[in-house]
Amino acid sequence: MNLRQKILALSVLPLVLAILAITALVTSQSTQLARASIATFERNLLKAKESELLNLTNMAVSAIADIYQAADADDEDAKRQVQAILSALDYGPDGYFFAYDYDGVNIVHPRQTFRQGQNWLSLTDPDGNRVIYELIERAKEGGGPHQYKWEKPSTGEVADKLSWAVGLDKWRWMLGTGVYLDDVFAQTAAAEADLRSHIDATFIIVAAITVPIVFAVFLASFLITLRERRLADSKLKELAQRVVDTQEEERARIARELHDGISQTMVAARYMLDLAATKVRAGSSDAADVIERGRQGLNNAIKEVRRISHDLRPGVLDDLGLTAALEALTDSFAERTGVAVELKSVAFKNMILPEARTALYRVAQEALTNIERHANATRVRVVITSAGHGPQMLIEDNGQGFVHPPAGRSSRGLGLRNMQERMEHFGGSLDVRTTSKGTTLKARLPKSTYITQHVDPVPA
Repeated sequence: MNLRQKILALSVLPLVLAILAITALVTSQSTQLARASIATFERNLLKAKESELLNLTNMAVSAIADIYQAADADDEDAKRQVQAILSALDYGPDGYFFAYDYDGVNIVHPRQTFRQGQNWLSLTDPDGNRVIYELIERAKEGGGPHQYKWEKPSTGEVADKLSWAVGLDKWRWMLGTGVYLDDVFAQTAAAEADLRSHIDATFIIVAAITVPIVFAVFLASFLITLRERRLADSKLKELAQRVVDTQEEERARIARELHDGISQTMVAARYMLDLAATKVRAGSSDAADVIERGRQGLNNAIKEVRRISHDLRPGVLDDLGLTAALEALTDSFAERTGVAVELKSVAFKNMILPEARTALYRVAQEALTNIERHANATRVRVVITSAGHGPQMLIEDNGQGFVHPPAGRSSRGLGLRNMQERMEHFGGSLDVRTTSKGTTLKARLPKSTYITQHVDPVPA
């Protein structure tokens, strides 16, 4: 991944993950709430069915109460009357009453008459539930519900059924009735489908809100990245052009130095030597004076070459360190301009990185050049210090100061920008303050520019 793709991923991916997490959480919570609601709804329906069955059972018990209470345990005639009453009690195609004795023999079953007189104690439903046995147990316990699967008379299909059983203990009978739960499960399924549709609708709404937001963030990130990239490209082109311009300016300066200084001096020395040769051949007595003037011209050319090479890369900076290089720089500046220079420095020879030494030297060189060209100063002070936070250089003059160029005019500020960029390259800073009474420049480098663990040096 390139930088732009990484920025887009870092911008959009956390948002997408957050939205997905929130959506998953909302969906999970909604699903759990729906299941809890449906379970509660189903329990309430079953409770209502149980109440209904209890009422129906009580109604049947009331219908046979007079006969049952007046009969004794072996009153067959009373038993036949009760059988007839229970067989006649009917409340729909699937609503009926049934009775078994405690041994499991069927006594009343108006919808399945083939069961009468047979023992069904071991009968099980498709789930392995011992239906008659469990109903008899509920009756012996004083009455209660039991859920199982049983054939539905109206359809002939096996369905879930809820029955309520009570005991006629004097006769050792279990009396019961039941309702099929198709409508309960149908209502539950309808409620679940309705809740599911609401969850799906909520998910669609969340998606409809979040997808445009993600797209907007992605688009905004893309546009910002594109803008920043174009800005960076333009700054890079500007920097490249500035480098080219600086190189061309330096080449032009060196060319002028060579042409106006060394070239002229060498030509003059050559003419002196030619003149000396002519005088020697002519036997003139002043030939030695001409040779001496030619020698002086060659010495001047040698000095000019040394000055130019020193400006390009002072060898003393590598050989003797920053302090010695600054002493040579300030001495040359004072000799050339007549401006008094005060230098206070610590010994930096092997303390900071070579690149950092070069950066400080170039800042001092550029600052002195600006003072020479623009400040009209009579006094300059250069102070180099070292502490735990890193090297620091202070350059002060009592000149006339300067005014920062307006926006869009960068030619006059090229030197300042170069100094600032040299400091920022190492994570340092450059602070320039100017007034009509002079200019103060502070260049700071971080502690990381020290080669070894820092120890405050003795001033040199």
